[in-house]
Amino acid sequence: MENKFYKQLLDNNKEWVQSKLDLDPDFFNKLANGQQPPVLWIGCADSRVPANEIIGAQPGEVFVHRNIANMVIHSDMNMLSVLDYAVNALKVRHVIVCGHYGCGGVAAAMGNQHIGLIDNWIRHIKDVYRFHAEELDAITDEKQRFDRYVELNVVEQVFDLAKTSIVQNAWNNKQTLHIHGWVYGIGDGIIKDLGVNFTNNDELDNVYQLKF
Repeated sequence: MENKFYKQLLDNNKEWVQSKLDLDPDFFNKLANGQQPPVLWIGCADSRVPANEIIGAQPGEVFVHRNIANMVIHSDMNMLSVLDYAVNALKVRHVIVCGHYGCGGVAAAMGNQHIGLIDNWIRHIKDVYRFHAEELDAITDEKQRFDRYVELNVVEQVFDLAKTSIVQNAWNNKQTLHIHGWVYGIGDGIIKDLGVNFTNNDELDNVYQLKF
């Protein structure tokens, strides 16, 4: 059964290649010439949230970084390397942090269950709760509190993104760079723009504004 599933993946690839060639015989030749995606997507690793597919983007249009609960952690060299390359080499114009309702990482942060190594990652999500405890504790309905926690987690990651020296240096160099926070609804497929957007570091508190 497992071997059949594995083989199906390879067969699916061949069918996908043919479908692209049927529409444009030069499709892969164009992709091989390089990439100039306008968007960097920082999303959750959840298998139900495929970045390109849910926004109708084609290969070559979205540079993607995914981790558990779409976190922007300043000591995460993987995330920082992706961000640096996207902003300074690819010159993306938009960075989107996209969370999703029903996120398992956020759900774990709401509880106290020991899971394993991931506990250390989840602690960063718990910090978001600490920042917004008064608002979240005032929500009596557990699902509504969970949904709002997901949203607030995205908001904090957008702020943390704007605070990075990579993003602030781009703004200092007058580079066009917009940062956005979204939440995706797995149950209906709809993206919610949370309205938290940055276009320059003047929109941050003064303490976070780096002087170059």
